[in-house]
Amino acid sequence: MAGARRDTARPTADGGVDDARLSDDLLTVRAAEGDEEAFALLMRRHAPALVRLATGMLGSPVEAEDAVQDAFISAWRRLPEFQRRSAFGTWMYRIVTNRCLNVLRARKPVSPLDTAEDVPAPEHSVSPPRIAESRDAMRAMRDALDLLSPEQRACWVLREWDGRSYEFIAETVGITQEAVRARVFRARRCLTQALGAWR
Repeated sequence: MAGARRDTARPTADGGVDDARLSDDLLTVRAAEGDEEAFALLMRRHAPALVRLATGMLGSPVEAEDAVQDAFISAWRRLPEFQRRSAFGTWMYRIVTNRCLNVLRARKPVSPLDTAEDVPAPEHSVSPPRIAESRDAMRAMRDALDLLSPEQRACWVLREWDGRSYEFIAETVGITQEAVRARVFRARRCLTQALGAWR
C-alpha cells in the first residue's frame, strides 16, 4: 500500500522523475498544493505545443517563448483557483491564446518582417533558387497572416496549424463554434486572396 504512489512514477537516470505515467490531473493537484516539481513536469509536457501555437500566432519565436513563459508564470499563480472544469492543457491553450491576442492587438497595423523565423540551413540537394523561393513564400505567408484580425488569426492557427477541433477552439478562445467557423472561413478566404500568386 505504501508503494502505491511510487508506482505512478519511475526515477530516471539523472535522479528525476519519469512523468510518462503521471496524469495531468494528478500533476495539477500536486502543483496546486505547491509542488514545484509537478508543475515543472507539466511545463515540460505542454511547452512544445504551446510554443508552436504562439509562434504561429505571433510569427516570432522570441515573442512566442516570452508569451509562453508569461503564461506559465500566470498559471502557477492561479493554480489554487483552477477548478479543473477543463483539462490543464486546454486551460494553458486559453492562457497562451489570450496572451498572444493581447500582443497582436497592441501591435501597429503592419508587423515588421524581420521577426520572421529563419529558414533552416538547406541540404546540399536543394538549389539556391528553391531556397529563395521558400523564403519568399514564408515571407508572403507572414504578410498574409498580418492581414487577419487577431481573433481570425487565433482561430485559423488553432485549426489549420494545430489541427484542433471547432469545439476545442471555441472553448479556448471563449466564443461559439459558429463564430469559430465564421472566423476560420474568413481567414481562409483572406489568405487565399493574399497568397494567390503562390497557388
